[in-house]
Amino acid sequence: MKQYSKETARLDRIDRHILALLQVDGRIANADLAEAVGLSASACLRRVRMLEESGVIDRYVALLDQARIGRRMNIFVEISLTSQSNDVLTRFEQAVARSPEIMECHLMAGDADYLLRITAADPIDFERIHRDHLARLPGVSRMRSSFAIRTITRSTAYPLPDDDDR
Repeated sequence: MKQYSKETARLDRIDRHILALLQVDGRIANADLAEAVGLSASACLRRVRMLEESGVIDRYVALLDQARIGRRMNIFVEISLTSQSNDVLTRFEQAVARSPEIMECHLMAGDADYLLRITAADPIDFERIHRDHLARLPGVSRMRSSFAIRTITRSTAYPLPDDDDR
């Protein structure tokens, strides 16, 4: 039986094919998935379960159309903190994790300490988010916001390595 590491998984051709198909359609029926990758339904299900248990498959979600739910704007906010102490970093990260308005937060190298992605309905909604969420984040010394005019490409599917020996 194939084993997957809790760290970087060694994926074979069938694993990559399963993952590629699931990234496009996470609700594909196991029978259809098995047929597409050339396995029996039970062998395919075992592979999927191992990919889930190892953490390669993190979770299944529904991806919403941002514009259709009224969140047409993407705003990227660069944050610089007052200090790099563990306490300041921890308090900031905990506050960000509690804010439903912050879609992504990345610890950065370079001029800013963090880069946030916020979605908003319009500039008035962003003003509310700024006032009620961003301005209340602890340890912030500087914020710089950039508004995306249009999204050119957006993907949720990760490219998978082509070879068995990364």
